[in-house]
Amino acid sequence: MTTFRIGEAAALLGVSPDTVRRWVDGGRLPAARDAHGHRIVPAAELAAFVRAEAGQAELRASSARNRMRGIVTEVVRDGVMAQVEMQAGPFRVVSLMSREAADELGLAPGVVAEAVVKSTNVVVEVAE
Repeated sequence: MTTFRIGEAAALLGVSPDTVRRWVDGGRLPAARDAHGHRIVPAAELAAFVRAEAGQAELRASSARNRMRGIVTEVVRDGVMAQVEMQAGPFRVVSLMSREAADELGLAPGVVAEAVVKSTNVVVEVAE
């Protein structure tokens, strides 16, 4: 069975190890101890926790399922288009949109936003 140490689980979820420890200590996230006394979270339990937390999120009428909350780090505007860069946990997300849309949303560095991804072409890779 695959397990994750607290720091690994935190990195996957885009939160601090202290946050994961609080979830474990509060009984929200099941964990055990390995032979060395380190807390470990079974992969299946982590996946179930993420699914349950996602179910608690605000519901919207949308077919998009991939949502990443983050902070806008840069906005480059020209006459017609805008390039918006966000940091969502450990992920850098870049979006190209109309300048009008960026202006209407008030996008600027420091604004908290949500990147919503819907694509017919998504590449998934795993480390070997």
